[in-house]
Amino acid sequence: MNQNAFVSPDEIRARFSLAMSAMYQSEVPLYGELLDLVGRVNRRALGDNPPLAEAMRANGDLQRLEEERHGAIRLGSAQELATMARLFAVMGMQPVSYYDLACAGVPVHATAFRAVDEASLKRSPFRVFTSLLRLELIDDPALRQQAAQILAGREIFTAPALAMIEQFERAGGLTAEQAGVFIREALQTFRWHRQARVSAEVYHQLQAQHRLIADVVAFQGPHINHLTPCTLDIDAVQAGMPERGMHAKELVEGPPPRRCPILLRQTSFKALDEAVQFACGTPGWHSARFGEIEQRGAALTAKGRALYDQLLGATRERCRAVPAAEYPQAYAEALRQCFADFPDDLEVLRREGLVYGRYQVTEAGRAARHEICLAGDREALLAAGLLRWQPQLYEDFLPVSAAGIFQSNLGDSRRDAYDQSANRAEFERALGRPVLDEMALYARTQQASLEACAQELGLPRLA
Repeated sequence: MNQNAFVSPDEIRARFSLAMSAMYQSEVPLYGELLDLVGRVNRRALGDNPPLAEAMRANGDLQRLEEERHGAIRLGSAQELATMARLFAVMGMQPVSYYDLACAGVPVHATAFRAVDEASLKRSPFRVFTSLLRLELIDDPALRQQAAQILAGREIFTAPALAMIEQFERAGGLTAEQAGVFIREALQTFRWHRQARVSAEVYHQLQAQHRLIADVVAFQGPHINHLTPCTLDIDAVQAGMPERGMHAKELVEGPPPRRCPILLRQTSFKALDEAVQFACGTPGWHSARFGEIEQRGAALTAKGRALYDQLLGATRERCRAVPAAEYPQAYAEALRQCFADFPDDLEVLRREGLVYGRYQVTEAGRAARHEICLAGDREALLAAGLLRWQPQLYEDFLPVSAAGIFQSNLGDSRRDAYDQSANRAEFERALGRPVLDEMALYARTQQASLEACAQELGLPRLA
């Protein structure tokens, strides 16, 4: 078939993202209220900062801000993960990074499925944080075996969805009609089902092990447990949630407020109690689905990430003995104090190699193209105004923050880490391929921008 007849994976992803948002708003009406709050905060932030608004408009980031969202799902078996990877491939989404949440007391490991090139991210930055339950962390052997049997007995993908995945793999794409079928059927995998597949007794046994285990094992499929719009001022959203009837998480995960945002800050309204029906018709309640908000900043280099981890560790150590009632305020203050050691100036961040960036030739650089004789000296070109630099946006996740969000919405206290270590090799065997290295992706983008600038300026290279 003519490749031009196929709908691009970027377009399928964008349409799927909108369809999932509409579905989640119908299932969790408070999420629609959250979207309205975030939209108001973003419009106010842009109105209060015209230079930011103009820069985002010039870079094409305003549309991305409106479409920015990520979701999260939890899978129960290696087979489910492998098929989910194939489903996301139809939408141009690849697995990036390995996250071990067991080290933070959550019995899963994970990856993030997302687009990996700049053009695709601008078209639709939708991504899905995808966790796989680690059954070996259930310490009751009989319950572990029972959970495995329950999971083996379910099929989370519809037959038409599987047929469209196979069609995509066979033909190399989907037509408009096929893409419509794919979106409609793939959405069913993420839909909420209030009918549990286990008895109330088994549900409570699973819940006693960990609330997340009950959420994964007891239901028909990996219902989307949250969607996440992006904001320019997460602290304003955090302050505004209670006014909208949302029970906000006690603290914002990630770095403290900064002039130059880095990595990722996240918060949420807490999971809602939802009526469910267990096997044999027994009524009950389940809490797992919530609304999250994120604010993204600059992607850190390995050097920057090491400093971030060091300062975050120092913050957590300071608060180790703080009583629970005092923890949010004490943590926020300790975070602010510790991160005073992290530079908060873009030029310093660039010069010290703490963040990944992107280089562009300025209008002055284009005008002086034939007069440049600076031997490809990047610093000299920047100083002369012939090049400009801006940080790359962080596209990925922070395992400690993800664990904090999960714990607060599962009603679990900050439990100790599991004894077993990360098992990336086992995760990648289940996935059927290695995960991509996020640092390599950012480094590749930075290097590609330097090479493009060198070519535009007629220089052999930029150093």
